[in-house]
Amino acid sequence: MSEVPNKKQKIAERYKGVDPSLLEVIPAKEIEALDVTDRVLKVAAYVRVSTENDEQKSSFELQSNEFTDQIKANPRWEFAGIYSDEGISGTDLTHRRGMLQMIEDAKAGKIDLILTKSIARFARNIVDCLSIIETLKNLNPPVGVKFETDNIYTLDSTGRMILTILASVAEEESHSKSLIMNWSIDKRFSRGLFLTPALLGYDVDEEGNLVINPDEAETVKVIFDTFINGYSSSEIADLLTDYGRRTKTGNVVWSSGTIDGVIGNERHCGDVLARKTYTPNFLTHKAKKNNNNRTQYRQRDHHEQIVSREVFEAANLLRTARSGRNRPLPILRVIDQGALRGFVPIDKDWKGFSAEDYQAASQSVTDEYQETAPLTSGETKWNLPGFQVVRGSFFPSVSQPALTISAGRMRFNTACLKKFEDVEFVELLLNTVKNCIAIRPCDKSNPNAIHWGRLKEERWVVSTVGCRGLAKTLFDVASWEEGNRYRFQGQYMENGDEKLLLFELGEPVTLKTVTEVIVPETPDAEGKEEIVHTRTVMVYPESWLTTFGDAVSVASVSVFEQIRYSDEWDVLRPAMEFEERNILSSEKLAALMWEAEEIMKGWAKPDE
Repeated sequence: MSEVPNKKQKIAERYKGVDPSLLEVIPAKEIEALDVTDRVLKVAAYVRVSTENDEQKSSFELQSNEFTDQIKANPRWEFAGIYSDEGISGTDLTHRRGMLQMIEDAKAGKIDLILTKSIARFARNIVDCLSIIETLKNLNPPVGVKFETDNIYTLDSTGRMILTILASVAEEESHSKSLIMNWSIDKRFSRGLFLTPALLGYDVDEEGNLVINPDEAETVKVIFDTFINGYSSSEIADLLTDYGRRTKTGNVVWSSGTIDGVIGNERHCGDVLARKTYTPNFLTHKAKKNNNNRTQYRQRDHHEQIVSREVFEAANLLRTARSGRNRPLPILRVIDQGALRGFVPIDKDWKGFSAEDYQAASQSVTDEYQETAPLTSGETKWNLPGFQVVRGSFFPSVSQPALTISAGRMRFNTACLKKFEDVEFVELLLNTVKNCIAIRPCDKSNPNAIHWGRLKEERWVVSTVGCRGLAKTLFDVASWEEGNRYRFQGQYMENGDEKLLLFELGEPVTLKTVTEVIVPETPDAEGKEEIVHTRTVMVYPESWLTTFGDAVSVASVSVFEQIRYSDEWDVLRPAMEFEERNILSSEKLAALMWEAEEIMKGWAKPDE
C-alpha cells in the first residue's frame, strides 16, 4: 500500500522541472507587423466583380486604380501587380483564373502581401477562403492578406478568429442573395417576363422583344429541314461551315453540339419554356437539367416562329429516337388490301411510334374488313370432336421457323432463312389487332430492310438483329419483362412467287435466365466452395397446363387461315400513309427539303 504514495510523490517532484539557469531559450521569429517592418515588401492586389455590366465595370476599374496608387505611393512596398477576375462568382474557386495565378505566384516568392477590398470580394465560400489564407500563411516566408474594409491582417494573432466569423457571414450573405435571386426569377417567370438571351435567328429590339433576323433565320430553316430529312448533326455542321454561315457568336466553324442546341431550342417555333435548368448548390454554381425539380413556365406563341411547331416536334422526336443512325423522319403506314391488310411496317430501331399508334393504324383498315373471304377450294374440312392439334412448341424442330425477341435483340433461326431461299433482306410488319408479326421479302433499299442472314460457304448463317424500336412496342403491348427472352414458332406460306412468314404473339414461350448457387457435399464441411451456375429455362403459358393445343377443325389447320383477307394475296403491296398519327407527311418532308435547297442556292461559298 505504501508504493502508491511514493509513485505519486516522484511524479510531483519530476514535474517541478529543472533550474531555469540550466536552459538556453531560443525565441521564435516574430511575424513582422505591416507598420514596423524594415524590408521592402512585394505587394499585389486582388480585385473581383461578379458581373460584367457597366456598373460593375466601374467598380472594377475603381478598385484596380485605387490599389495601384496605394501600393506605388508606399516607399516600403514594391508593386507586384493586380490580379483580377471579372464576371466570376466568389462562391466557386475553380474558374477564378486570376486568384489561382496569384496563389501560384505567391508560392514562387513573387508576392509578400496581398491587398483586397473585403472578404466578400475575396471569397464567399468559407472553406475556400480559409484554405487559401492557410496556404499563403504556411509559405516560407508567409504571405499575408490585408482586407481593407474589414481591417483584418491574416498574419495577426487575432486575424483568424475574426476572419472565420466574417467569412461565415459572407457565405450566408451569398446564400441569402441566391434565395432572393431565385425568388425574383420565379416571380418574373410567373408573370410571363422571360429572359431574352442571344439566339440564332432572332435579334432583340429596344423593348426586349425577339424579332426575326432574316439572314440567320435561313440558317435555322436549313438546319431543321435537312435534319428531319436524314442529315446528321455533324453533316449539317460541315455543310454550314462549307458555306461560311455564322453562328450567333460569329464563328464560321460549326459543331454537331451547336446544331443540336438549335434544334432543341423551343423559341424557334415561337414558344418559351423558362427554367430548363436550375442550380441546386449556390456554392458550386453547377447547373442541372430541370426534371420537374423546379417550377417551369411555358408560353406558346410568345413571338414569331421561324419553323412550325410540327417541324420542331418532329425534329426533336427524331433527335431523341434516332438510335445512332442517320435517317429521315419515319412515316407510319398501314397495308390496306391483300393478305396483309391491317399490318404496319416496322422500323426495328425507331422508338418514335407508340403501341397506341400501331393499334390505331391496324384498326383503321381492320374495321372496314368484310369477313367474306372463303378458304381456297379443294381443302379438306376436318372436324374431329374431342381431338386436339398438339402445339409444335412441345416438339421443337430445326426445320420449324422460330423467332426469339429480347429487350434489344431479335434472332431468326436458320429454318426461316431456308424457307425464303435466296432472300437476304426482309421487312417486319405488325398487326396489333390480330396480334401477329409478318415477315415478307424486301429490297435492300427499303428503309425498313433487315439483313437477317447471309450465305457463307453455301450455307445460311443467321444474324442477330438489333430491334430496340420493335422490342419497345411489343414489350409495351404484351407487358413482357425486360430481362426475359420470348420465342415464337412461325408458319411459312406461299402462293406462287409470293412468300410469307407469320408469327402469332399471343402465347410465347418465355426463356428465363436462372442463377443457382450449388454447394458440393464434401467430407470436410470447411472445404465446401460455392459454385454459381447459370442456366436458361423455358416457361410455358399457364393456359397450356390443361390442353395440348387447339381443337381439330378447319379453322385450326392453319394459323394463317384465321386471318381473313381478300382473294388476292398481294403480299408485296406497298403500305399507305396513316396521316392521323404522323406529325409530318412524306409530301411535307419533300417540301421542306426543297425549301432548304432553294435557300442554299442563294448562299455563296467563301471561295466563290
